This record gives sequence, C-alpha cells and structure tokens, in this order.
Amino acid sequence: MITSGFTNAPVSQFLVFSTVIGALVASLTDTRYYIHIQVVPHLWNYGQFWRLLTWQACFTNSSEVLFAVLSFYQLRVIERLWGSRKFASFIISTLPYTTLLPPLLLTFVLRPLTFGHINHLPAGPTPIIFALLANYYAAIPYTYRYRLSPYAPSSTPNSAAASQSNANTDSSTSLWARSITLTSKWTSYAAALQLALSQLPGSILPAAVGWAVGTAYRRDVLPYAASWRIPGWMVGEEKKRGFEGLRARLDAERERDGPGGGLATGILAGETGEGARQRGQGQRRTLGEMVAEQFRGRS
Repeated sequence: MITSGFTNAPVSQFLVFSTVIGALVASLTDTRYYIHIQVVPHLWNYGQFWRLLTWQACFTNSSEVLFAVLSFYQLRVIERLWGSRKFASFIISTLPYTTLLPPLLLTFVLRPLTFGHINHLPAGPTPIIFALLANYYAAIPYTYRYRLSPYAPSSTPNSAAASQSNANTDSSTSLWARSITLTSKWTSYAAALQLALSQLPGSILPAAVGWAVGTAYRRDVLPYAASWRIPGWMVGEEKKRGFEGLRARLDAERERDGPGGGLATGILAGETGEGARQRGQGQRRTLGEMVAEQFRGRS
C-alpha cells in the first residue's frame, strides 16, 4: 500500500484528474458562480434548487484544488486496502448523504440559529474527502511518530548537573507536556484541514458532515450502504475475473489428466517424462539419438 503513483488505484486517479479538469472547465467557461450555495438569494429568492445537487461538482479556486488533489492522492491507500470496487461503491452509496445533508443543515438549522450570519456553502467535494479521511483515520496505522517541543531535553554528564536536573524535574516535565506529538499521517490531515478552514465558517459544515458520514459507514449505520456494490465491470474487475477463471480451468484439466498430465511434448519431453526415468536407471542418450527422436517421434 506504500507504492508510489496510482498503482492499483484507478478510482483515485479518476478523482484527482476530474478535480483538476472540473475546476479548469468552470474557470474557462466562467461558471464558477453557479456552483456554490447562498441560501439567500440563491434558494429562497431565485429558487435555484438545482444547486443542491451540483455544489460538489468542482472547487472554485486554485488553492482548494491543490489541497483536494493532495488529499485524494494521500487517500489512495484506502482504495488499495478495500479494492477499487468497494472504494467506488463507498463514494456512490454515500453521495446522497454528502450532497444533501450540508445544504439542508445550513438552510434549516445553522442559518436560523445564527440569525442569517452563516449563509454560504462553498463549492467542492469536501464531504467526500472527509468521509474517506474518517476511514483513513480508523483503518490505516501510522509508521512512526515524533514530538515537537520548544525546548530540547538537556543532557547532564556530571553529578552536579544531574542533581540540579532532579531538582527541576517538575519544570522539565511541564515543558515536555506542552510538546506536540505528530505521526507519519499528519500530512494527510493537514491538506484536508486546509479545505475545512479555507472559507470559514461555511467550509466547516461539509467537513463535519463528511466525517460523520464516513464514521457512520464504517459502523454500518447507513442503510444498505456498506453491503451495496457497483458492477465489477465498472472498475475493470470482470477482466481480472476472466483470467482467474482461465487459471481455474487449467488447474482442473491438470488434475483430471493425473500425475502425468501437463508434461512437455517438444524437446523438453525427454527431459521431464520418460527420459527422466531412463536417467534414473543410469541410461543416457547420445546427441544423435535425441536428434533422431525428434524426426521419428515418440509415444
């Protein structure tokens, strides 16, 4: 799972390229202003309810595109762990929740509670990233961890300094307690955190909803989401299954032919079949006999 690139991760590759291409198309066609959601005026005044389904189409600025691409690339290990079929099934089965819950919560909960202060929902598939990040947090272990502290622990070579160090144990412990422990996974969290903080306060909502949906999927709370799968041909698994069937058929034919089945019938026939038994009895053939047998044929 630590292989570089998109090896065994075609769905992640599609997400990365579609993120870049979608933002580029929206910029070239000047349609970026039709993707994000403002409850007032987009929904209540203009009646543009189609924005509820299209707000995750793409990001609208270059910094969000950069952090989204980094996040999808880091999260490709989830696809290698689950397989492309389950990975794509997860994205599609959770899409109704990640698409509809953020704008509905913004419209009917957050905006009334904040007296219209929170009115904006940024565009982009931030909930999908955080839904994957929740499973990344739960399923992928870290390889190492380290601490960041403003003060380094002092080394005391002599006894006088050692006694002074023992006297100041409480103060050094308090300094060390203020250190920050990081793991090898912090870069994956940092890129996604930038998306959650990019357009405050509205960008926090899709991140929180995505994390909640990913956690609910892992705990099998979402109805039929964990058991549903897309057809295998959509991610190229039918081709792999064809090769597996060919291998199973060859194994069945080899078992049916018995111990002598599957032996070579060309030049190597004498090396693996009767010729091997003759060598076991101490008989050896000359070069002329081997050439003559190729023209004469053997049973």
